[in-house]
Amino acid sequence: MHHILRTGKSLLGNTDQTAWHKCYSSFVKMMQAVCIDVPGGPENLLLKTVPRPQPKDGEVLIKVHATALNRADLLQRRGLYPPPPGESDIIGLEVAGTVDTLGPGLKRSWKPDDRVMALLCGGGYAEYVSVPEGLLMPVPPHLTLCQAAAIPEAWLTAFQLLDLVAQVKEGEVVLAHAGASGVGTAAVQLVRLFGAVPVVTAGSPEKLKMAEKLGAAAGFNYKEESFAQGVCDFTGGKGANVILDCIGGHNWEQNVNCLATDGRWVLYGTMGGRGVEGDLLGKLLSKRGHLLTSLLRSRSLQYKADLVKAFSHRVLPFFSDQPASLRPVIDSTFNLEDIAEAHRHMEANRNMGKIVVNVIPQSQENL
Repeated sequence: MHHILRTGKSLLGNTDQTAWHKCYSSFVKMMQAVCIDVPGGPENLLLKTVPRPQPKDGEVLIKVHATALNRADLLQRRGLYPPPPGESDIIGLEVAGTVDTLGPGLKRSWKPDDRVMALLCGGGYAEYVSVPEGLLMPVPPHLTLCQAAAIPEAWLTAFQLLDLVAQVKEGEVVLAHAGASGVGTAAVQLVRLFGAVPVVTAGSPEKLKMAEKLGAAAGFNYKEESFAQGVCDFTGGKGANVILDCIGGHNWEQNVNCLATDGRWVLYGTMGGRGVEGDLLGKLLSKRGHLLTSLLRSRSLQYKADLVKAFSHRVLPFFSDQPASLRPVIDSTFNLEDIAEAHRHMEANRNMGKIVVNVIPQSQENL
């Protein structure tokens, strides 16, 4: 694979600034991170040397071994999804690594070199990131750090949508759009864990086959057939009790058509556009349907900490080494200097599962 990422030479330009930078870096520890000087395409991602963050009160500094891509990363790179105020402007919403430095005021007994994974508001595309301890989770013993990096954002998103927002019940039918995505592959497995019935949409036979191997009871190729008709046929005309929708836009009419009476339509993305034309409200009203919306990144630290705690208690133990256990699905891995190529891979919608970026090459990991 060709290294197509341009490496930033320095944060500072002229000779005097370079001398100052050397002096400054002698007492401020530095690290490599992917930065964006100008919003735009993948070619605008730059690998630069920047100051290493220091853990604040209640935070833990993680030495990052791997991070993973999310659709939000692509939007932030284009300048369309800025981080919440006060958060790192470095892209990256999840990491796995080892504990490097403990900040003051910690409530749990973390130790240096503990293997951890974390949900972030930003900062994941870097060698180090400082994280509030409430967003940390231990890595299950049999998983590599590369596998663990594929868990926090996708699995916490799916868990939040199913458990806290939709409040899925045993025996209900759940339609998950983009069933081969990171959130989709997590949702299929969680729906099964909760005793409900997952069905999915995807854009290729290969993606549908993978979702069915994970436990999907049925799958519909939205490029070749009406998923609304497929869901109605599968349910004997009753429809889906819950729809997890990251598409929005042009899907609205089919969503309402296959939504069960009193069903919950959970919108968490708008990959298919934000505009809606037609009698959405009237048709939704006729089903007594609930339209629920949710984002995770903009939630409060306390909300996220409570979510991590609930997930750690209810779901994390099922990432075991047993045949029927939960598992993160990894599509491909890239090294940090190839981050632009990783972004292109996601933008082409070729991935099935998560795209993981190794900050420390796997050959150098001591797991």
